[in-house]
Amino acid sequence: MGWWSDVLADAIQRSKKMTIAACYSRSVEKREKFAAKYGCRAAASYEAILNDRSIEAIINTTPNGVHRETTLAAAAAGKHVFLDKPIANTIADARAITDACRRAKVVLALGYQRRRESHFRWIRERINEFGRLVNAEANISRDRLGKIDLGSWRYTAEGMPGGVMLQIGIHYTDVLEYLLGPVKAVSGRFVRLVLPGDNPDVASLVLEHENGALSTLNASYASASEYYLLNLYGKEASAYYDFHQGLRFLKRGAAKAEPVNCRKNDPIVEELEEFAAAVRGDAEPEMDGGRGTASLAVLLAGIRSAKEGRRVEVKEILA
Repeated sequence: MGWWSDVLADAIQRSKKMTIAACYSRSVEKREKFAAKYGCRAAASYEAILNDRSIEAIINTTPNGVHRETTLAAAAAGKHVFLDKPIANTIADARAITDACRRAKVVLALGYQRRRESHFRWIRERINEFGRLVNAEANISRDRLGKIDLGSWRYTAEGMPGGVMLQIGIHYTDVLEYLLGPVKAVSGRFVRLVLPGDNPDVASLVLEHENGALSTLNASYASASEYYLLNLYGKEASAYYDFHQGLRFLKRGAAKAEPVNCRKNDPIVEELEEFAAAVRGDAEPEMDGGRGTASLAVLLAGIRSAKEGRRVEVKEILA
């Protein structure tokens, strides 16, 4: 349990459609602090939660490398699982997680909240107005200088292979696939420029989509501030989103891009409420194990490309 556990717990409390019954961390201090903050029971072990028949589902915020172990245990106990991205660090683990949940007939939902942001939903709803999609460019950046814990799995090559790209870039590879369709091949470059440790803090990908469009993504932990950008270009229209100016839209022949007033939504609440509805049989997860595995494969193709200095097809990763 770490800071992201609190983010998800805060969202559950905003929703009021779910109840936090219990929590577990190997750290007694962490679990007791969490329990006091959110009014739940601090379980003595993970097994105690899995054996509690009153608990329907697990919010799994464990390190990537133990997603398989913890999720398979939950599935064997008949617990539905909400698992934050990435589904795992390897395709083998991703497939094992997906298969175990399918066999146990429990819901597996993956946390990819960025695709749910209202500006990207607005674009997707009007995607036919763009004509043929030809290109997109994206950037997701944060300032982590002096803010990282080198003892945390999130900032080690073993715990988070690919560094910043797997940690946060995966959100925007997902959005690019959400808008332009599946990726068939990736070219990548990864470097460590500013932060200490053994993991890349700056990374770039060129994505070749199955429809012929090309997109680029830059991700950084070495920037001066937090920033997000995604521009989508079609033959008949283009959309421009950035963190500071919001969304703008331009149709062929227009003199300038016009601002779009998108209602601010709560993507994390939305994905958790969808998960709860799926548990009750009233919905299907937008991002399930199969889609989470495909998303991971795109990132792993980029990592292999950077290591080997060549273009890598996604099907090679999935072979």
